[in-house]
Amino acid sequence: MDENEWDKEAWRQEQAELAKQWKQRAAAETAWWKEREAAQLDERLRQFNLMYGGLIGIGIVMMQPFLTAAPEVFDLTAKICVIAFSVAIPILAALVVLNSQEMYRRRVASSAYVQVARQTALGVGFVGVVAGFWHITPIAGVGVLVATVVAVSVQSVGYMRVERDDAGAESE
Repeated sequence: MDENEWDKEAWRQEQAELAKQWKQRAAAETAWWKEREAAQLDERLRQFNLMYGGLIGIGIVMMQPFLTAAPEVFDLTAKICVIAFSVAIPILAALVVLNSQEMYRRRVASSAYVQVARQTALGVGFVGVVAGFWHITPIAGVGVLVATVVAVSVQSVGYMRVERDDAGAESE
């Protein structure tokens, strides 16, 4: 075996060893993420319940003044608020009940129908909140809109930071 062939064979062996190490590392990382995902399931379900219950509570409070008001005096924002919550509250209530079953079974419903219902209820509930504040004064509606964008950003960045820091602490 000449030197050139020896170098090629050594390189092949080195590459095979590196590939084996990467496969082992990938398998270990996959197992770690699966374990971590299972641990996060309970927290995700608690957060869903918090969002659903919060929007139901906000909707009930915001609807009270409209219950005794004559419908012909509603402006556009009042009508949007009432209609949005009339759609959101029943769906949110159903999602609270479903969430109870999900917590009992320790798994999130994977149905596309449930996912659409979740997004619809949260979106329409948000529209109801913005319209309700807009009805009071437009600047309040804009304030809720802007504050929500900021709040979602804060939650997302904070969540990622906490998870990254936690992952680093677990790997040490």
